[in-house]
Amino acid sequence: MSALPGSDASHSTENMPFVAPCHTLELSAPLRWLRLGWNDILRAPRLSLTYGTVLMALSMLIAAFTWRYGMMALYLGLATGFVFIGPVLAVGLYSISRQLGKGLNPVMGYCVREGWHHIRELLVMGIVLLVVLLVWARAAATVHVFFPDEPNPPIEHLLTFLGVGSVVGAVFAAIVFSASALSLPMILDRKVDAITACVTSINAVLRNKKPMLIWAFLIFFSVLLGFATACIGFIVLMPLIGHATWHAYRETIDADAWPEDMIPR
Repeated sequence: MSALPGSDASHSTENMPFVAPCHTLELSAPLRWLRLGWNDILRAPRLSLTYGTVLMALSMLIAAFTWRYGMMALYLGLATGFVFIGPVLAVGLYSISRQLGKGLNPVMGYCVREGWHHIRELLVMGIVLLVVLLVWARAAATVHVFFPDEPNPPIEHLLTFLGVGSVVGAVFAAIVFSASALSLPMILDRKVDAITACVTSINAVLRNKKPMLIWAFLIFFSVLLGFATACIGFIVLMPLIGHATWHAYRETIDADAWPEDMIPR
């Protein structure tokens, strides 16, 4: 029996494209996303700042355990954050923006249910990012073979070490950013698997290199600013980036080929 045009069966994953198309962005797009994200905070301040407070506490906890127990605590903390906590919290922020976009009053319980509703694909994304992170950490340790071991090394030896380390770090940072920039909002918004969302994000970043580079710099600067304020700034900065990421996805990705995935309120 053939599927009706409007039925869910007509959206069989076998007939879905491998990647969602993307729009061409102007250079000013990242600033507009931040402005829209700030508007979302103003429209739902209590809920947004609650998420920001939890993310701040998580950042401070990882930093404290790393200071006390060393790199192993850092790896365990990041593993927990990347695989279990971070994706669910991020989806909660995207859920707030989506509810606001639909003219609804955001509800914490609904945000949490949406996070758990997508837990399988979020875990897949978290594990992928964790593997990349661990390989990155291993590569960073390997780069230390270029560190000069003499007491007063020549400047060219130090420059070689810094150059190799910077290149390796830039490559892995680009991989993590490209795979995660737009994939999580797509997982929340559409009935799509993690791999398709990841490939879609990479494709969009590659086709909009300059505006996405600006967006990556703004995220990096926000993280630095957050740590410069002893993580207190994350209360506002994390929700700002989260809401802005939702608007970045909405402006960049054309995901109409996939059915919308919104659970009943």
